[in-house]
Amino acid sequence: MKDVRVWFTKKDECKYISHLDLNRCMLRALHKSRIPIWHTEGFHVHPYATFPLPLSLGFEGKRECMDIRLLEDYSFKEIKDNLNKSLPEGVRVFDVTEPVMKAKEITYAVFRIKITSEDISADEVYNITNELFNKDEVLVEKKTKKKGIREIDIKQYLDNYKLERNIGGAILNITLPAGSVTNINPLLIEKAIERYYDIDVCFDVVKTDMLNKNLKSFK
Repeated sequence: MKDVRVWFTKKDECKYISHLDLNRCMLRALHKSRIPIWHTEGFHVHPYATFPLPLSLGFEGKRECMDIRLLEDYSFKEIKDNLNKSLPEGVRVFDVTEPVMKAKEITYAVFRIKITSEDISADEVYNITNELFNKDEVLVEKKTKKKGIREIDIKQYLDNYKLERNIGGAILNITLPAGSVTNINPLLIEKAIERYYDIDVCFDVVKTDMLNKNLKSFK
């Protein structure tokens, strides 16, 4: 058997496909393409496919991946081409590789966020976002599995970013903790803006990369 990592993009209307539906979509594509993948053993046998860092609903992804296990040698190009024939237009496989890192090594995710608002001008969007990032603390409510909804200070996670002015508002490029230990959803920043400034803003989020603890791209 051989472990394989399938790299793909998820954009346009497909960003509204839930992770569960994406999983089903990928499994159907694998079945239709007749790629010889390993199936789990036990009472409920199903194709083995895992996603190291699932994409949040409504986010676009430039560099998503799925891990599968082949039962026999199979051309990586054929995997790419055959999957794309069976996938919707908004999900495109762009590469197939052998895994270099383990999923548990993912520590950060990189996001590009377009911030806009119908309530205030583009300059004001930039100014209040910049002001938020310069506060001593940024308190928001976060839902956790063990403790339910609790208030946390996300200021400690807002140090690796670049904020730029944009015709419609602002562009925020930011690296946030992600993975099994700590996970900070960029929409918490949106909640913080709305909480501190009492205005509605819109976050158009694109996840552009996944990084390990040394800030190296996940491979």
